[in-house]
Formats: sequence, structure tokens, C-alpha cells
Amino acid sequence: MRTMLAARMHEVGGPMLLERIPVPEPRATDVLVAVKACGMVPNLGNVLANWTKWFPQLPLPKLPAVFGLDPAGIVAEVGSQVHSILPGERVYVNPGRSCGSCRVCRSGAMTHCRNFTFQGYFGFGPESQKLFDAYPYGGFCEYLTAPQYALVKLPDNVTFEQAARFGYLGTAYAALRKAQVGPGVSMLINGITGTLGLGAALLGLAMGTTTILGTGRNRELLARVKALAPTRIDVLALGDRRIGDWAKERTEDGLGADVVIDTLGPGSPASTMVEALQALRRGGRAVDIGGMAETLPLDVHWLMDDQIQLIGSCWFTAGEGQEMAEMARAGTLDLSVFEHRRFPLAEVNKAIASLKDRNGGFSNYVVIP
Repeated sequence: MRTMLAARMHEVGGPMLLERIPVPEPRATDVLVAVKACGMVPNLGNVLANWTKWFPQLPLPKLPAVFGLDPAGIVAEVGSQVHSILPGERVYVNPGRSCGSCRVCRSGAMTHCRNFTFQGYFGFGPESQKLFDAYPYGGFCEYLTAPQYALVKLPDNVTFEQAARFGYLGTAYAALRKAQVGPGVSMLINGITGTLGLGAALLGLAMGTTTILGTGRNRELLARVKALAPTRIDVLALGDRRIGDWAKERTEDGLGADVVIDTLGPGSPASTMVEALQALRRGGRAVDIGGMAETLPLDVHWLMDDQIQLIGSCWFTAGEGQEMAEMARAGTLDLSVFEHRRFPLAEVNKAIASLKDRNGGFSNYVVIP
């Protein structure tokens, strides 16, 4: 029996233990991937310690479990029914899994599946454990199996460390597509200095967004983001001005932004999101990807009168991931801004503990098996 090193969590809130476990066998339509880098969720320590209290309705895999949301690596083996993926190819593994047989899955909307599940993280439905059982390992190990539909082929100019950021980049990209971002569009990113916010800014630049406005609390990080494209990006430190008033001054016709992308996380106040929504022009579109957890007090009459759209967006498809890879290949999506902090698998607990020291969205923490 072939074995591999893996970091497994045995109890909620406990450390991950380095252990030898069997190398998984790919089924007919699966591939076996040798993991070369795996991204770390910025709030991973708090999530693993508190998830069952915060979101008891969203199941974790049965413990002990191998976590790790954003793996990238090299295809080591392919199943007998894998047709377009070859051993030796460099890939990012989109961890989104669905049942494959319900009505929405059969229509191609796999992220809408009631039992949508993140391999190596958590699930959304009562049958998520079946998907954990089918694909039991996240990226904090040397090898994992994945369905062939989940792979994004990487161009030579995208490193494994950069690809390990695709999860958060893809979440932002799917939101920008829903918001119809492109040339001539003005966009405000609420929380532009964070992991999701910086990704939205980079993709907005790649997609030709004319005006990008951003809010944040750290003035130094705000200045770094603005420096990425000084003629297209403008920033506001929260508390300096009302977001809506400032945004209207910064848009060409003074009517407000076409799009708001809200990236505020669960610990953020609802009032900041409400304030950002006031930056929208009539007919504007807002997309929430940060998961702010407070109840949102919302004037639905205003939504109706001004024809405002408020959209929730969770994750992205492998096809959208491939589009990002092609933007990176062409040089329109600049991934060079990320500051990689690499940790060997044996130091995964040290990596989790050090996440609190990250430099906003510019830091990219990766585990190297």
C-alpha cells in the first residue's frame, strides 16, 4: 500500500497532526494530483476552532480530516474515463463538489446544488458527508483525488503559489461577472485591501473597469492598492467621509457607482455595508461575497424605486477559473503583487498561528507538502 504524509485535525480546535495515511486511488472519472502548494483561508484558525458554534447547519467532514481549500499541483494519474487531462499537466483543483444528479446539477448550475460542498473544508447540505467520503482529502497532504471537471489547467507563467490563490480570486471573478463589470463601468469595492477585495481590484483592472473605488481601514494598505493603477483606482479610509457622498463625487456623472462589491467578513458591522450600498446609482448592482454575518437592515422600498439589485455570490466554476488562468497567460491579470509565505507541511500549525500577521490581501500563505 502506498502511503503519504498528511496533516489531519482530530478534534475541533485541536492542532493538526502529521501522519502517514494511504494514497487515495482515483476512480474512473477522477485524477490523482500531487499537491505542490495549497492556499490557506485567512481566518482558518478561527474557522476550525469555532465553526461548529458559528454555523452548526454547515457540516464539517467527519474527523479526523485533511483540510486545505486551494490546492495546485501536477496530475500524477488519471482514471480510465478521463479524456482531456494528461499525467504531468499543471493544474489548480477547484474544491467545489456537487451531487451531479439533481435538477440544478444536470442543468449545469453545480454551485446551486443543495449539497454543494468544499472538498477539504465544509459543506452546505445534509448529504455533504457523502461528498466528503467520495473526495476525502483537502490540500494539506501530498496527494488528493478530484473529479476531472474540477481542474483548471495552468499556463507556464502562473506558479503553483499563485494558483493557490485562485479560490479567493475566483470568488471575486464570479461576482464581477454577475455584476456585468467591464469597460465603461464604475465599481466600488467595500474592503478593497483584504484578500477578496484586492482580488476584485486586480480582476476589475484585467476586465477593463474604468473606475475602481475602494474602502478600507488601513491607510498604508489603501495607498498600496491605489499605486497599482493610480489613474483608475481611488480609495477612502473608512470614517473620513460618508461612502455614498464620496463615491458620487468620484464618478463621472456624479450619480454614483454602477456596481458595489461587498467583501466584508463575518465580524464586520452591517452599518458599513448599508453605507456602501448608498454609493449605487439608480439601476446599480451590488454583490455580496464577504459573508457579513449581522442582519442587514435594508430599505426594500429604495431597492424597488431605484431598481437596485442585491445579489449573493458563493464561489465559482472551473470554467471561470480557466478564464482567470487565460487572463494571467495573456498578462492582463497581474498575479505578481502577492507576497508568498511558504510553510512546509510539517509547519502547518505554525502557518495557521501566523495568519494574524498577514499584510492584508497582499499576503499569500501557502503550505508546501
